[in-house]
Amino acid sequence: MSRETVSHEEDGVIYEFTPELEAVRTVAPGTELTIETIDSLDGEIQENEDLLARIPDEINAATGPIAVEGAQPGDVLKVDIEAVRVAEDRGRVLTTPGFGLLQDDEDVEAPFTQITPVEGDEIRYGDLSVPIDPCIGTIGVAPAEETFSTLVPHDHGGNLDTNEMTTGTTAYFPVSQTGGMLAMGDSKAAMADGEMCGTGAEIATDIDLTVELISDPEFDLQRPLVDTGDYWKTVASAETMEAASKLAHKDAMALLSAEHGFDATESHTFGSLVGGLEISQVVDPLVTVKNAIPSEYVSSPF
Repeated sequence: MSRETVSHEEDGVIYEFTPELEAVRTVAPGTELTIETIDSLDGEIQENEDLLARIPDEINAATGPIAVEGAQPGDVLKVDIEAVRVAEDRGRVLTTPGFGLLQDDEDVEAPFTQITPVEGDEIRYGDLSVPIDPCIGTIGVAPAEETFSTLVPHDHGGNLDTNEMTTGTTAYFPVSQTGGMLAMGDSKAAMADGEMCGTGAEIATDIDLTVELISDPEFDLQRPLVDTGDYWKTVASAETMEAASKLAHKDAMALLSAEHGFDATESHTFGSLVGGLEISQVVDPLVTVKNAIPSEYVSSPF
């Protein structure tokens, strides 16, 4: 089967995940795709002298959306991420006034830009090198009711800034609208957990993936889920770290209960032995938290 390409240039992008999304492409389950994405700032930042004075109204362009034949509310989209490749010769990391973990810190300059040239399998930050480890910052499906900017993470996915959305992992998303409507972009050449300054090394990418449909699943998926091979990671976003942590933990409890027949108290206490809360990002309008359960304790819930 030949791989189909969906391009930000040829097919289009979205800047909002809405319940009424219209597909730029419809594919059958099992279709192999290459998704071509532009960097989160639409190519506007190319030199250190290019500064971002404010967060644009349109940011984090997400290529798509792509409808999957047969997908209906209650189903699950399974996205096998086979490769994320940088597709330009530079990334960019920056600060913006009023944005980021230290947005009010008088010692941190904003706006500020550092171009990170690509050199082989590394990017350069001045005289320092950082291994390229690309991930997809924004990835999700059409939400159930509300409309969300591509800057915002929520139950549909969106701007999760979760570095497990990368080569070799499988992501699962709950379907809320016919077709699912998968879209993605906002990739990073490198990004630390937390994304403290508000960006990673923002960069264009080509993403190879296969999209599958899980119809009428036994497990009731409420939010994105990632299988890294070693861990199942629940991913949850909320207004506070505590609220996001509770959602991620309750989702992990549901996985453990489905696997082992635990009641809520048992899954809560066992999860406290084997799970691990991790931070995806603390800078977007909502914060995103992961809970990692080793795969030896959870097989596929689907």
